[in-house]
Amino acid sequence: MTVLGLALVVVSSTVMERQATRDGMASAESVQSYATGLVPTEAFVLASALTPEQSAAVRASVAGFADTLVEVRLWAQDGTLIFSTADRTTSGFPDGARLDAAMASGEPDARVVNDVRGDVLGTASGTQSDVLDVYVPVTAGETLGPPSSDLPSGEVVGAAEVMLDHSGSAAALADATRTVGIVVAGGLVALWVLLFRTVLTTSRRLQATALENARLALLDSLTGLPNRRMLAERMRRTIAEAKEDGTSVGLMMLDIDHFKDINDSLGHDRGDELLEQVAERLRGALRENDVVARLGGDEFAVLLPDVRSVANAERLARRVRGLFATPFVLGELSLHVETSVGVACLPDHANDSSSLMRTADVAMYAAKHHRTGVSVYSLDEDDSSPARLVLLGELHRALDAEEPGAHELEMHYQPKIDLATGRTVGFEALMRWRHETRGLLAPAAFIPLAEQSGLIHDVTRFALTACVRQLALWSQDGRSTPVAVNLSAHDVTSTDVVVLIERLLAEHDVPAALLEVEITETALVADRSRVVPVLERLGTLGVRVAIDDFGIGNTSISQLRDLPVDELKIDRLFVADLQAGGREGSEVVVRAMVDLAHSFGLRVVAEGVEDEHTAGILAGLGVDQAQGFLYSRALPPADLSFGVLVPTPRRGADESTRPAGSRPSGRRRPRTAHATRHSNE
Repeated sequence: MTVLGLALVVVSSTVMERQATRDGMASAESVQSYATGLVPTEAFVLASALTPEQSAAVRASVAGFADTLVEVRLWAQDGTLIFSTADRTTSGFPDGARLDAAMASGEPDARVVNDVRGDVLGTASGTQSDVLDVYVPVTAGETLGPPSSDLPSGEVVGAAEVMLDHSGSAAALADATRTVGIVVAGGLVALWVLLFRTVLTTSRRLQATALENARLALLDSLTGLPNRRMLAERMRRTIAEAKEDGTSVGLMMLDIDHFKDINDSLGHDRGDELLEQVAERLRGALRENDVVARLGGDEFAVLLPDVRSVANAERLARRVRGLFATPFVLGELSLHVETSVGVACLPDHANDSSSLMRTADVAMYAAKHHRTGVSVYSLDEDDSSPARLVLLGELHRALDAEEPGAHELEMHYQPKIDLATGRTVGFEALMRWRHETRGLLAPAAFIPLAEQSGLIHDVTRFALTACVRQLALWSQDGRSTPVAVNLSAHDVTSTDVVVLIERLLAEHDVPAALLEVEITETALVADRSRVVPVLERLGTLGVRVAIDDFGIGNTSISQLRDLPVDELKIDRLFVADLQAGGREGSEVVVRAMVDLAHSFGLRVVAEGVEDEHTAGILAGLGVDQAQGFLYSRALPPADLSFGVLVPTPRRGADESTRPAGSRPSGRRRPRTAHATRHSNE
């Protein structure tokens, strides 16, 4: 703005100065016309001085310009001074360059100069004054008398140097310039003040808006609680401090059960009101340094700095869940609300803020799934933990091995013993993973992961292929002992497994009677309409079918009668109850199972037999076959013994006769999926 103001003043001053010069030049031309009109042409041409009479006449002609006229000089073509109105002149020589320029161009040449002749202007001697010095060309037609015959009219014959007092114009110009400067400066100052106020007001408004946006970016607009972004920042700082101090950090994740139903039935306004009340209860019930945040929707998080232990964090979570015991009042409606809370701690369950958030979220969904209200993070519930993802990738690699000898996966076989004769009458195939870094892994370590990821079909294909190949090798050696293969619930809902079995049997020339398949009772009940046709096709093919883990499902007598199965395997839970000191009445339950199976023409096998006492009871109850640690663990094919007789069990045999290395089976394993079975075999 300063530069703009200076430019305006300079431009205005320049314009006014040029205008003053033009006005002075016009006055000088007038003076020149009066003065040269009385000078003969020959005086300019011959460079002769004027006579006293001629000089007096010229002075008289310009007397009317006395107010502004300083001096008039007449110069011949060769630069000779032929006349001056001054009594004495400061110089007898013209400004040659300007004189030549004016005579050559025929245009006046004006310049402001300083005059120090105070006596001429009537000022004190030595005082400088501004004088407009103008060289005006003189033509032959402007002089006294006709030009000579050899000098055409209009020919420049000399010049008149007219010096005008420019002090008044200079003072007026200075005043005008000063006035313009003051006006421009005042206007620019006023404009600057206006713009400053506008910019200041706008800046303050933008700053306030930015601060509000920053606040809203860190706080939830509905509840006023910190949002996910602010929680993440607080978690980062809290975790950094905890690592320095060696303390623990807890995180609770909770959401409202069936919140969508509340929104749908009562409307979103009531849902928002409920969220506000939940936020208020959480805010007022926790410790001062705890951070309550709303992550979005009906999800909330509570950061617990310096929590003493996982158990302490769990107690705080149960206290938080207790806040929901009192009903929420929404208008005239009293509403009871349940919540699911997940708990995770650092360093117990995570190493950084991101993994802590993820593990707490996994725990929350576990609490919701199991309807426990509060759940602490467990790796078993985490289907997407980094370790499980790494294991899944390694399982892919193990299954992709092209050569049979390159497979890390291998099949082990556990004998099934005829309780009447003590002979080995069959084997159950159980998969093992000889991991390059983790050692020999049981099915429970990787089969659930395969079922969740869809790899179970590849695992089943490998198991069936390996078992049929093994049967073919044994057949070449004159052995014909059947092998049972476990099928996942995912396998028996499609006839693809039948096509695979049929192709393998034909390819390796193995009789169908040597292959058995086992499916769990729970898988059968879950999707009976799709499983039964698959079992019927297997029966038509000649493959025997066994119901595994019988007794823990909901198979009715009528369903059992119509199922195309050949064998029932009593779940190890009931076999364990037959041990010395077991549950009273367990023999009655097992006898009922055996009688029911025999009435339908089914063979009965007991699994998990670990002592002779239990084996004797099973034999007395009419069980046909048994398998378990009493006889053998699951072994590689090279370690199996064929045709070896084991002692026929006596009913109620002393448990002290159990062979060395066997162990009681009082453990009860989870029943999440069929393929997780036999983790301890």
